[in-house]
Amino acid sequence: MNSVNFLDKLLDGVAVEWKPLGLLGEFVRGTGLQKSDFAENGVGCIHYGQIYTFYSDYASKTKSFVSPTLANKFRKAKKGDLIIATTSENIEDVCKTLVWLGEEEVCVSGETYILKHNQNPKYLAYFLKTPDFFDFKKRSQTGTKVIRVHGDKLATFQVPIPCPDNPQKSLEIQAEIVRILDAFTELTAELTAELTARKKQYNYYRDQLLSFNDDEVEWKTLGSLVDINTGSKPPEILESATSFDYINAGTSRSGYSAASNCAGDAVTTPSRGQGGIGYVGYQSKPFWLGPLCYKLQSTDLTVLINKYLFYFLQSRSEMLLGLKKEGGVPAVNKSDLVQLEIPVPSLEEQKRIVAILDKFDALTNSITEGLPREIELRQKQYEYYRDLLLSFPKSEEIEA
Repeated sequence: MNSVNFLDKLLDGVAVEWKPLGLLGEFVRGTGLQKSDFAENGVGCIHYGQIYTFYSDYASKTKSFVSPTLANKFRKAKKGDLIIATTSENIEDVCKTLVWLGEEEVCVSGETYILKHNQNPKYLAYFLKTPDFFDFKKRSQTGTKVIRVHGDKLATFQVPIPCPDNPQKSLEIQAEIVRILDAFTELTAELTAELTARKKQYNYYRDQLLSFNDDEVEWKTLGSLVDINTGSKPPEILESATSFDYINAGTSRSGYSAASNCAGDAVTTPSRGQGGIGYVGYQSKPFWLGPLCYKLQSTDLTVLINKYLFYFLQSRSEMLLGLKKEGGVPAVNKSDLVQLEIPVPSLEEQKRIVAILDKFDALTNSITEGLPREIELRQKQYEYYRDLLLSFPKSEEIEA
């Protein structure tokens, strides 16, 4: 699809005018709805935090409600309105937009603006995801720890309106663009739903494969099977990717290192820190082990395979959480970890289990194959066509 040819065909010679959002509609600030105002039923309401944590891009039903009496105090969004969350902890999320498509009006909390307009709501919402709008947010934001974009700033952001002198024709063009972009987003949503189902299936089969009766296998302590140790801080923690991940506390890499202090084929789990206790990782290649993380490696690969150990501990994270010492910084003591018992089936059975779970893992978690890779490709495809379809020519004044 060539952007110029497609847009020329779609526009069919009609004019395009870039207009500020403030001229396309009215910005109405949400009111002070609190979570303590929620009721089990009544009038639907949307809290700004839910726009980030619960809703996708559009909704026709609400998660929460307020009593009819209390609802009279709040400003409301009607069908087709845009609800824009204007406060966030980061520039990427701020101004996340929810299109309300429900038949009934809904109450809207503070830290939002409701845009009431007569354009295609999804068309406007798609434009508020473009790189142009992201650049606009960066120029317009206030605050550091809490990022805000005020309504008077939002009102100045300009969007292209095709055929502005013929509202019906304009809406037809907007609807065609929305139809194409909806097809991409629906495909991504379907793949994401399939991935969620596959992860549940994976967890079920993993737990089944790793469940043993006491008389089926021998249970041994970790201390009798593996070396357990922590590492040290690297000479320099790098932000740019290198050949060596820096693995420390937490549930993801803590950076990169110019060198390694551990060989690959190792299991890692945080020893101290908030939020990381119970997480189990597998490092397939050499890495740098930090001071707040345990490395577990089999002392005899003819008895215990490291990848089997990884899958078992991953499926039994509650065992590790049960070792956590509270008070100050949460921690797992090595003296407790070595006493943890795990089932040790035959080497052949371990290999069989690992082979099966590796296939499931690739399908559900790999960023180079399987569903995550497919979702990433479809997302990139959507972003490409979104930017292409919304690349209307700008005047020199708009460019400036």
